[in-house]
This record gives sequence, structure tokens and C-alpha cells, in this order.
Amino acid sequence: PQKTSFHRSQTLGYKNGFAFSRLPTVGIGGERLYVNQLSQAELDELSKRPMLTYRQAKQAPPSGFIPAHVAFDKKILKFDAYFQEDVPLSAEEHYRIRQVAIYYYLEDDSMSVIEPVVQNSGLLQGKLIRRHRVPKNDGGDHYHWKDLNRGMNITMYGRMYRIVDCDPFTQVFLESQGIELNPPEKMVFDPYTELRRMPMHKYVTPSDFDQLKQFLTYDKQVLRFYAMWDDTDSIFGENRPYIIHYYLADDTVEVREVYKQNDGRDPFPILIKRQRLPKTFVDKKKTFPSCVLEISDQEVLEWYTAKDFAVGKSTTLLGRTFFIYDCDEFTRNFYRDKFGITDFQPVEIKKKPLEEVPQVIPPYNGFGVLEDSLQNCFSLLPKPPRKDVIKMLENDHRVLRYQVALESPNPEDRKRRFILSYFLSNDMISIYEPPVRNSGIIGGKYLGKTRVAKPGSTTENVMYYEPSDLTIGSTIEVFGHRFVITDADEYVLNYMESNAESFPMATLQSLRDHFHPQQVLKETAKSDIPMLGTSDQEMDELIVQVQEEMKLHKYLNNKSIQEAFLQCDKDGSGILDKAKFLALCDSLSVPTNSFLVNKLIDLCSCGEDKINYCDFLRAFPC
Repeated sequence: PQKTSFHRSQTLGYKNGFAFSRLPTVGIGGERLYVNQLSQAELDELSKRPMLTYRQAKQAPPSGFIPAHVAFDKKILKFDAYFQEDVPLSAEEHYRIRQVAIYYYLEDDSMSVIEPVVQNSGLLQGKLIRRHRVPKNDGGDHYHWKDLNRGMNITMYGRMYRIVDCDPFTQVFLESQGIELNPPEKMVFDPYTELRRMPMHKYVTPSDFDQLKQFLTYDKQVLRFYAMWDDTDSIFGENRPYIIHYYLADDTVEVREVYKQNDGRDPFPILIKRQRLPKTFVDKKKTFPSCVLEISDQEVLEWYTAKDFAVGKSTTLLGRTFFIYDCDEFTRNFYRDKFGITDFQPVEIKKKPLEEVPQVIPPYNGFGVLEDSLQNCFSLLPKPPRKDVIKMLENDHRVLRYQVALESPNPEDRKRRFILSYFLSNDMISIYEPPVRNSGIIGGKYLGKTRVAKPGSTTENVMYYEPSDLTIGSTIEVFGHRFVITDADEYVLNYMESNAESFPMATLQSLRDHFHPQQVLKETAKSDIPMLGTSDQEMDELIVQVQEEMKLHKYLNNKSIQEAFLQCDKDGSGILDKAKFLALCDSLSVPTNSFLVNKLIDLCSCGEDKINYCDFLRAFPC
């Protein structure tokens, strides 16, 4: 009664794949098991006395228990079946029959479905359902071998399989278990697969034409035609030249493009590769696609031959119409000998003149310089407008300055005075307003350097202000503001008088009339100053003596001396302050302590602190 463990030791084992039984090593519950211990039945049998022979034979003891996984090990039931699969997106088949094999494993009641692999089927075949216990219904039941029979439908995971037959082992096993099998059925095959397996019988009558003879006769003989394709109906189309080659050896045609230098086209020399070209197609259904991958003799009624090409006629090759206007000498001889054609007059191709499209320049939007903005209309990558370099070098640092007044209805603006500077190197104008104390107006730069167009000028015909337009009393319009010229520098008059042939007489006369009263006052002031009694002859003799003395100073550069004095004279009046003059001479290493040079400086003096450097520079000829 105190015993609590009743487990028994394992007596079944496997060795090299075979099952075998072995004696237990311990008893029930782990009790000690004696090796020679006999059961009570065996002891009773031994205690009986032996009986005489000729009695009834003793029955053999019942066999031991054999588990199912041992009895049905490697015993499998195989059923041949098929299922039908819909094919909605195919014009050649509406359904597909797929043959499978259903395996039932007796040792654990598991099943698997395997489809034999068909070569080039394009389907994922092989194991369709892995080995496991397949559910029979939603109630948790599983398929048993008693549920399988020939000539029946079985549904597994929503797909219905039709079992048509089984193998001999399956038939013997089911009949031994008392199951009546249905008669076998024929396996249903896929109609599309069977259609592909059937060979297509073609009965082609052999041709009498000898292609080998044609190849040996016309090998390396090619007809050459010069053609033109008119593509002017399409956008950006044009007449393009081509060369058509007809190979007599195999009746093939090749079309090559003709390229010219700098024609702007990619170098693809062949438009149509060498091939047989169809001339007439067989009547086909409207649903048949007009473009096919390969053209065979079944689709073509007639092919192009040498008779279809002639000078002066048009030929349509793969949808393109080529006009043949000439051919080479070999082609003429071939057609003359073969077909008796003698008319080979070439057709002259007249090129259509290109239509000149007028270039419409948009109106100026006011941003930037007009010439610079105009370059965007001429090129995709605009370049800066070309400058007159010679003019810039000749007129570098030459500026004409004028005093202008603002013409305005506002009384306060009428009193404002501006300095207008005209740069001769690039014809630009800048306006500066000198600051006036307690005026309430901030002076400074009024207009940066820019070219100012005259009123009424257009984008096509631009007219800019020039020095000839800047006269005393004239009115100029600068971006909507009107200015009246009231005064100018003396350098303006001197420059225009030295270049009188470049300016109109009216402009020059207005400046002379404006500066005449000022010149009279200066001459009157100069007459009051006692001058040294020298004549022009004495001045010339002194200049010659100074030149002889300056030859001893070889380090002097007469050209740099003249350029330095001209640059120092901003207004171009020819007169400098004496202190500024002497400082400039010292910087140029001019020996002002020399007696002759000192005397020349005294003769060039205009008053106490002014010196006319123009006469002084005569001693330093360039």
C-alpha cells in the first residue's frame, strides 16, 4: 500500500533502422529484478509431473503487443489524382489540368500532396501540401485512410482533388481491411499540353528555284540606288538622302544613311539592316497586331525583288517612302542586260529654301545694360558685348564734366545742382550731387556709371547721349528726370577744340560763347601782373639749352614725365599750382636746382603760384 511509483522501463529500441525488444533492467517502480526469477505460472508448470506422449498438443502463448508505428513503419498508401485550375488571362486555354500524387502515411495518419515536375511548364511544381495531418472539417476531425477511395472527390484547403486510381499495395491493404474499392478511372490530361505535344504536319512543296545557284552566280554583286526620304510633313522634318543596297545573292535589302560634316546627327550608318523586306502581306484579321516580332513566309504574300526598284519611282520600305533619283553604273548595266531597261535619266532633287523666321526681340525690361541683356536673345549661353579696346586705351581717364540743374515743378528741387561726368572711354554718364549744408538734402552719388539712352529710342535702334548732345542750355532726360546743363569745365572746351572735326560747330560755339567772358577776365587779370621781358626766340633758345643739359641726365624718361604731368592735371587746363609742380618734379628726379631749369620755370610762371607746364614739357620731348 505504501508504493507510489509504478512506471515501467523501456523495452523497445531501434538499431540500424530496425526495431527490436530487450529485457527490462529494473522492475515496476524501479524495484530490483533478479535475473533467474520465474513467474508463478512458470513455477506451477515446473511443479507438474510430465505426462505421457500422444496427448493433445499444448497451445502456444499469445504473441506480444506491437505498436502502430512499428507495424505500419514505411507503409504508405498512394493515390493518383488531379485538380482543375482556371486560366482567366489566356486566349489559348480556359482551364488547366494538373496531375498530383496523394500519399497517406499509415504510421501517423499524415498526408502529403506532390505534383510531378513537368519540364518547361512555367509553373511552381513539386510539394503542394507538406506532410501533416490534414483537417477534414471545421469540427477538428482529420482525414483517415478509411475516407479515401477511388472515383471520389476530396477537398483539402479549398482545392478539390479527384482520386482516379491507386497503386497495388494500397488496393491490397484497403481490401484486407474490408473496404470495397470503386472501379478505377482514366487519368485526365491537360488539353493544352497535349496540343503542344502533337506535331504540326506541314506539307511544303519543294521549290524548283535553286538558291545555291543564285548565290554562286550573284555573290558579291550589289545594286546601289540613291534615294531621298521626304519627312517635311512632320515637325522639324527635312529631305534626307539614303543609299539602298539590293544584294542579288539572297534578295536582301539594306538602307544606309548619308552623313555630311557638321550635320548635327548621331553616327548611325544603317537605317534598315540587311534583310528580306515584305511587299504584300497575307490578308489577316483586324485583331491581328500590325507589328510582329518576326515575319515569316506565312504572313507575307510577296517579297521585294530587283524588279521593284527603278529610277524616278517611289518605293515604300517598312512604312517609309523612298524616292529613287539615281543609281550607279553597275546597276544600269544589270538592268540593261537583265530587263532591257535603258531609261536611267537621273532626277534632279531641288532643295526647298529654308524659311527665314524673323527674330522678334522682346521689349527691354529695364534690368542691366541694354546690350548685355540683348545677348540673351541671340545665344543660349550669352557672351558679354564686345568693347572698343582702342577707344578705351586712347580715352582712358578722360572725363568731361558739366554742371546741371534739375528741372522740376518743386521749387526746392530747382535749386539743386549736380555734377554730370561723361566718360569718353566707354560713353557712360554718372551724376553726383555735392552736399550743401543746411539744405535738408543728403548729397552724394545720384546715378552710377551707365549708358543713358535718348528719349524715343527703341530696342532695335538705340541712341545714347554723346558729347555733341551736351551743349550749354540743352536739356537731357535721364531715366525720367530732366536736367539742364548750366556750366562745364574748361577741359571740355579744350578737348573739343583739339578734336573739332569730331564735334558739330553748334556744340563748340555754345561752349566758346559760354567761356568767352571768363577768358576776357583772365586775360585782364594776367595783364596786371608784370611779366619778364622775354620773347619767343629767347624761350626757344632756353629750351634748346635745357635739352642739351638734360642729355647728361640719362636716367630721365621724357615719356613718363609727360604722362605724369597730364595725369596730374585733372581738368586739362595746362596750369598747375607751383607747389604741386615742384613736388612732381622732385618725384620724377628733375634737377630743379639747375640754373637753366630754374630760369625755364620762371618763364613758365603765370602769376605767383601758377605754372604753365605745357611750355615746360617742350624741354622734354618724347
